[in-house]
Amino acid sequence: MKKFAYTDFEKAAGIIRDQMPAQPETGIILGSGLGELASEIENPLVLDYHAIPGWPVSTVPGHTGRLIAGTLYGKPVLTLQGRVHLYEGYSPDEVTFAVRVMTCLGIKNLIVTNAAGGLNKTFAAGDIMLITDHIAMAGFSGANPLSGANYDEIGPRFPDMSQAYDRQYCQWVREAAARSGTKIQEGTYVWVSGPSYETPAEVRFLRLIGGDAVGMSTVPEVIAARHGGM
Repeated sequence: MKKFAYTDFEKAAGIIRDQMPAQPETGIILGSGLGELASEIENPLVLDYHAIPGWPVSTVPGHTGRLIAGTLYGKPVLTLQGRVHLYEGYSPDEVTFAVRVMTCLGIKNLIVTNAAGGLNKTFAAGDIMLITDHIAMAGFSGANPLSGANYDEIGPRFPDMSQAYDRQYCQWVREAAARSGTKIQEGTYVWVSGPSYETPAEVRFLRLIGGDAVGMSTVPEVIAARHGGM
């Protein structure tokens, strides 16, 4: 059962739209440890999540809970400084509320970041991994954000996930990393519900099915974004 109606997303989007300095094409969700990027946004509109009707508020330390819209490196963006997770007690519908609002705001591109645990034995702590695919373990157990009535105004009942992580965007990341001399890894991200970390047996299983990193976020947002055509 869905918690929200499409009109809830439009209501929140309207409040943001009336105050945005420019129409952004790109949204950025900043995960754990990455919130400071928002401080580089010029001419920012800053809205606390509390100020937006229906917007869930993070209870996790380090997730500030602010929407910041403005210009980043010459491009108009809408940035989320913090997110919510299933393990906080939120439903999949609430976890993806922000992405639904972004869809209503006409945002076409979504960059999603997180801090994750490494599964691939060739990775080292602190490595940057470009996500090229995912495994929605939590979704297999009924936590898929598309479960329940479909938001027909947003997207189709059965959206294609064969390119959940856009191939052209992945190539641009590789090229940018090469230009800057930044070493990156690539791999598949596994989404689990948390909040407990994985047992040794679970780690072995996740490696066996092809996981390179594991975490408690990102995938529901990506599913909702692809449902909306991002």
